[in-house]
Amino acid sequence: MSGTRSGVRTRTTRGEPISAEPRINERIRVPEVRLVGPNGEQVGIVRIEDALRLAAEADLDLVEVAPMAKPPVCKLMDYGKFKYESALKAREDRKKQVNTVIKEMKLRPKIDAHDYETKKGHVVRFLKAGDKVKITIMFRGREQSRPELGFRLLKKLADDVVEYGFVEYSPKQDGRNMIMVLGPTKKKADAMAEAQAEKDEAKASRRAASYDETHDEPYDSDSETAAVGTLETVDAVEELAEQPVVETVAEDVVEETAAQA
Repeated sequence: MSGTRSGVRTRTTRGEPISAEPRINERIRVPEVRLVGPNGEQVGIVRIEDALRLAAEADLDLVEVAPMAKPPVCKLMDYGKFKYESALKAREDRKKQVNTVIKEMKLRPKIDAHDYETKKGHVVRFLKAGDKVKITIMFRGREQSRPELGFRLLKKLADDVVEYGFVEYSPKQDGRNMIMVLGPTKKKADAMAEAQAEKDEAKASRRAASYDETHDEPYDSDSETAAVGTLETVDAVEELAEQPVVETVAEDVVEETAAQA
């Protein structure tokens, strides 16, 4: 289908959508390929028919790994397994990926002590989590003529949280505001690992406390397993001990019945 727009001739074609996946097996339409074995060994340049035959004999797929090469490079592999392992690896990489987040905290130059402590607590929490914090001092009215108030407040805050963060961006006037950025001393990944460890420890403590409420002795997973094993052994012994008694009673009943007859 073709047409003209503003004197420029255009053409649109219909076909298969462009795929990001490599061509495999019969979809590879070239006369010859440079073949790589399943273990990475170089087979050499072979005809496409021979490459497909070798793939079928090995019960593998012929995958085009370098289509722009001359000739294209193809490898023998289990493509379904390759895609599955690639998806798992991509998922693990996404889990390990750490995104740096910039939190923001706004203060007034004449903030009272209680509000300051509350705001400082939030800043400490953000820094301990491995996030950067943007501190903004908002000036209003005549406060704009006293920028030293904001500077002193930012310096005080930086000194109070020096254990958890450092000044990454020094205080700077930006219109009616003064801005400072604090960076965490710990990396995001390390902070996340510590948070997960604390969460697991708290969960174990709650489980132990719940066990202590229903038992006299402290919670011990090894002793609990041993106790369960001991109870099972006792039950088994008692069951074996009961069987001869039942048989003896049955024999006595039979003998008594025979004597009466």
